[in-house]
Amino acid sequence: MTKAILVATLTAPPEPAGEDTAALADSARWLEVRADLAGDIAPDWLRSRWPGRLLYSLRSRAEGGSFEGSASQRKDRLLEASRHYDIVDLECDRDLSVDLLAKIPPEKRFVSWHGRASDFESLKAKFEQMSGVGARVYKLVPTAVHTGDELAPLRLLKSLNRSDVVAFAAGQTGFWTRLVAPHLGAPIVFGLVGKKRKNNGEPSISQLMEDYGLPTLAPFETIYGIVGSPISHSLSPRLHNAAYRARGLPALFVPFHADSFAAYWQKVAGGGTLDAMGLSLRGLTVVSPHKEAALGMAGASSPIVERAASTNIFIRKNGIWKADTTDPEGVLMTLNERGVKVAGKKVAVIGCGGSGRAMAAALDQAGADVMLVNRGMERGRFAVGLLGLPFVRLSEFRPHGLSIVVNATPVGRDDGEMPFQVEGLNRDAVVVDLVYGSAPTPLVESAIAQGRKAIDGREVLFTQVRRQFRLMTGEDMPLDLEREVAGRGRNAAMRDAS
Repeated sequence: MTKAILVATLTAPPEPAGEDTAALADSARWLEVRADLAGDIAPDWLRSRWPGRLLYSLRSRAEGGSFEGSASQRKDRLLEASRHYDIVDLECDRDLSVDLLAKIPPEKRFVSWHGRASDFESLKAKFEQMSGVGARVYKLVPTAVHTGDELAPLRLLKSLNRSDVVAFAAGQTGFWTRLVAPHLGAPIVFGLVGKKRKNNGEPSISQLMEDYGLPTLAPFETIYGIVGSPISHSLSPRLHNAAYRARGLPALFVPFHADSFAAYWQKVAGGGTLDAMGLSLRGLTVVSPHKEAALGMAGASSPIVERAASTNIFIRKNGIWKADTTDPEGVLMTLNERGVKVAGKKVAVIGCGGSGRAMAAALDQAGADVMLVNRGMERGRFAVGLLGLPFVRLSEFRPHGLSIVVNATPVGRDDGEMPFQVEGLNRDAVVVDLVYGSAPTPLVESAIAQGRKAIDGREVLFTQVRRQFRLMTGEDMPLDLEREVAGRGRNAAMRDAS
C-alpha cells in the first residue's frame, strides 16, 4: 500500500471560520489556493486553520484560469506569495524568468503547464522544456477534448518513470486518468474543497476518498469501468471499488466518459495502449447511449442480448469480449426478493431503448403478459420487430389493469417530470423506476403517496451491481456493502404504504 498526496484546491473565498478547509485537514496534506479565483487570502489566517503545506496558484487566462493582469502584476503577486507560502505554482510559458527564478528557490517551485490536447511527442517535448528548470514538482495537464486524447499524459508518466511528475488529462473525458496516474508514478492527486464534482470533470476531495479510497493506493492488476455519457452521477465506482477493498482484490473501477463508443473502443479499450502501459482492462459496464452501438464490438453475446439488441456489460476472457446484460436481473431479481410474482401478470415497460427492450424480453420469457410503451414510433416499431410484443404510444397509454409498470426512460432524473400518471393503477400494482438520485423520483413519491408499492432505481442498481461484480471478478460482493458506501439500506429503496 502506498499513499498519494491529496491536494485540496480552494477555488472560492473560504468560509469565515475556515470550516470547509479544516474538515479536510485529516485527509489532504496540501491546500492549493487558486488566487485567480479565491483572491489573495492572508497566509497567517490560513496557517491557523490548515496544518499542512500551502500551495499558491495564479492560473492565467491562457491556461484556463482567470488572471488577466500585466506581467509585472503577476510577478509581484508570485514573489509576495513565495515569502509566505510553502510552494508557488510557476507556469512554464510565462513565469520562468531569470529574475523570478533567482528569488524563488527550486524547493518552492511547482512548475506547471495546462493547455490543449497534446499527443505524446508534443507532451514529452514540453516536459523536457520544463525540466530544464529545477523544481519540486512538474505538472502537465492537457485538456482531453476527444476520446483518446487522455492517453498521452499516462504514456508520458509511463515513459518517464519519475516520482516528481504529475500528469493527467482535464475535462470529463480525462477524469479517469487522475485515478490511474498515481499508479504510474504521479505523487499528487488534486481535488476541490467541497463535496460536489464540477461539470468540467474536477472531482472533490470527498469524492476521491469515498469513490476511490484515496489517499491510500492499493496496487492493482486489472481495470474495470463504466462507459457512457453522461456518467458523473453513477454510483458504480463507489460500490465496485469498496468491494475490491473489502475482498482484497487488486482492481480499480473508473468512469469512462465517451460520446462515441466506436471511438472509445478504437482508441482506448481496444487500441492496445492500456495493455502496453501494463493496465489490463477486463470488464465494462455499458450505459446510455451505447447499449446498442457496443454490440458491434463484441466477439460473442448472450441469447438475451441478441434478442433485445442491447448490452450493458462487456467481459473479456481469453482475449474475447463477450456482451451480456444484467438489466433484466435488476428488475426480475428485485421483484422476486420483494415477493412480487411475474408469471401471468400484466406488465408495461415504458421506454424502448436498450434497457427497456432487455427487460421486456426477460419479463416475457418469465411468463408475464408484456406491453411495450414508448413516446416515439420509430423506436417502438424497432422494439416490436425484435421482440414481437404489443406496443402502444405513451400518449395513448392507460395503466388501468396492470400489475407492474417499469419506467425504463430517464424521465424524472433531473427534470422533476413523471413518465405517466399513477392514478389509474390498481391499488396492488407495483411501480419500478430505474431512475435514481439523491432523493426518490416524482414517480416513486407519487406511487407511495397513493398507496402503491414502489421500487426505485437504487434498489435495481444494487441488484445489478452485485451481478456485474460476480460476472467481472468471479466473487460475490460483500453483503450490505451498499448500506455502508451509499448511505442507504436496500430495504429503504422499496416502500409499501399499504
